[in-house]
Amino acid sequence: MKLSSFLKPGAVLAMTGVMTLPALAQETAAPSTVPTHTVFILNTLLFVVSGFLVMWMAAGFAMLEAGLVRSKNVSMQLTKNISLFSIAAIMYYLIGFNLMYPGDAWSISGVLGAFGVTVLEPVGVAADNVNDLAYASIGSDFFFQLMFCATTASIVSGTLAERIKLWPFLVFTVVLTGILYPIQASWKWGGGFLQTDLGFLDFAGSTVVHSVGGWAALTGALILGARKGKYGSRGEIHPIPGSNMPLATLGTFILWLGWFGFNGGSQLAMGSVGNVADVSRIFANTNAGAAGGAVAALLLTQIIYKKVDITMILNGALAGLVSITAEPLTPSLGVATLIGAAGGLIVVFSVPMLDKLKIDDVVGAIPVHLLAGIWGTFAVVFTNSEATIYGQVASIVIVGAFMIVTSGAVWLALNAVMGLRVGEEEELVGLDKAEIGIEAYPEFTKI
Repeated sequence: MKLSSFLKPGAVLAMTGVMTLPALAQETAAPSTVPTHTVFILNTLLFVVSGFLVMWMAAGFAMLEAGLVRSKNVSMQLTKNISLFSIAAIMYYLIGFNLMYPGDAWSISGVLGAFGVTVLEPVGVAADNVNDLAYASIGSDFFFQLMFCATTASIVSGTLAERIKLWPFLVFTVVLTGILYPIQASWKWGGGFLQTDLGFLDFAGSTVVHSVGGWAALTGALILGARKGKYGSRGEIHPIPGSNMPLATLGTFILWLGWFGFNGGSQLAMGSVGNVADVSRIFANTNAGAAGGAVAALLLTQIIYKKVDITMILNGALAGLVSITAEPLTPSLGVATLIGAAGGLIVVFSVPMLDKLKIDDVVGAIPVHLLAGIWGTFAVVFTNSEATIYGQVASIVIVGAFMIVTSGAVWLALNAVMGLRVGEEEELVGLDKAEIGIEAYPEFTKI
């Protein structure tokens, strides 16, 4: 059931201290007859537990990227990941949360949200009047939604690895997490025009989160260019292996675990038997999607290359997760597995396609998050009768166009003012030495 059927976002009212319904995002279930206090507690618990599961995904991105870059660039990736998460937390508090959930305070109705900092409930707030009790605590909702914002920035980090300067990337993160992500997310989850006019369905963010990060990564990669030595003058492609497959595999499993909070928490309700059953169904389908993507990549790489490619399997699992994220509730386990498997196939076919186009994506984030995100968003029409082809496709195009134009403009401005790319010597030596000053593996790093 759509959020608008019985709930209205009201995050801005939190700034006045009024205890109203907090800013809710993804699709939610029907209200229950459970006492209001109990519903408040259970919903808040769902947001908090799901939020720290999604936060754990930040560790997954860091480990995945650390494993898929060369040894001389590992510290740089770790620095970017902890920095972007911290920047997202501050920017989402200062501006992002209210831009994303303006309630009745739109600056431009349905298009641009409200400006203002996030204010939580008073310490030890008591709900003597159950009619004034919020759907869940503002703090828990803010915390949960922040994790989605930070995830979007993490997607960009891996694609642009090994040749982008630290500070331009972090400035881009400020704009992405504080402005770009919240604006387009408000169009769907904040009650904006994609929700009201197009009936767009995106349960947990195949487009709103993953494709958005993918578009930002793609525009950045096009402007930044490929790593030195990746592509030859005659069109040849030179593979650049990652440094640590155990770390990359650990990162994938961490992301897989965190995704249960990502999708399961997006039910946004745990106050009834039906809600809890739906959360468990989402968990099962999320796992099935990941498994389908991994197995599809496993089989297809064996067929095509006569050898199994572990990096393809890892990204196949992640693509399966992204694919099922737009609608993890309505499919059966079998259909969820097939949706995820299609994501795995997309990865195996699109990675060499990007290389032919000389688009250097170090960790494979564009196939995983952008292309599988588009597929997963479209696939909603196969399992959810409320979805329409027009509503899904039009929304994909609108969000994509917005991100291409805005993120491209930011990248170009940063390139003109600060310069995006390190010099050839710095790239050869490695960004750990050139930009960070601390090597991840000082005893073993070689140029």
